[in-house]
Amino acid sequence: MKVKLLTTISFLTYQLSISQTEKLLHGKVLSGILKLSKVEVINKTAKTSTRTNDLGEFSILVRPKDSLIFFSKDYFFKRLQLTQENIIADNLVVNMVLKPEELDEVVITTIKFEPVKFDQIAIDQIDINKRAANLTRFIPGYKDGTIPNGMSLSIPIGQRKTPKKNEFDFKKLIAKTCPPEFFSKDLKINTEEKDLFIEFCDADPKAKTLLINSNILAIMDFLYAKNDEFKKLKKALKN
Repeated sequence: MKVKLLTTISFLTYQLSISQTEKLLHGKVLSGILKLSKVEVINKTAKTSTRTNDLGEFSILVRPKDSLIFFSKDYFFKRLQLTQENIIADNLVVNMVLKPEELDEVVITTIKFEPVKFDQIAIDQIDINKRAANLTRFIPGYKDGTIPNGMSLSIPIGQRKTPKKNEFDFKKLIAKTCPPEFFSKDLKINTEEKDLFIEFCDADPKAKTLLINSNILAIMDFLYAKNDEFKKLKKALKN
């Protein structure tokens, strides 16, 4: 009986030691059939990172339950919590979603032209100007065809106003950074509460610092911390 017990304890200890040992995980990052290069692969738990090569491949040291974040400026970030099965399979495939193209704001400005009035005097003056210009080709020494004190005709054009760029706010930062399913799958926030949660985050002065330095890890840490506060507040209001 003691022998069986010792054998069981030894086996469990061995399994635990294996699970806690870092393993080199290999994987590939895609977007559909496109292989994504230079995607930053961050082990948030171990505070290490690497990048994918030209074939979208990467390798990084991990342990079970480590949190991996895949980040590229043109794609929504992807977050995965590793399981022992992921590490044993050693062939992680991650599919990232391309962000919708953001168009610059276009401001259409109306340009008004002052109407030009044509009358007989104006028509005669145009004819005189043409004749004067032609004289320069036939009469030597004739000045360049301009008429002193001649009528100057100008058409004022309204100046185009330079579009004023809207300030980049926290809501736009979140929409640009976080995939739509992040709130429901990772933060466990109901769809109808998503906007309220973002308003709750935006009210925190720390949200403004993220606009200055929009680091992906800082954004995620902030959202997870605010999510805990949000849930505690909801619970307190119910009680």
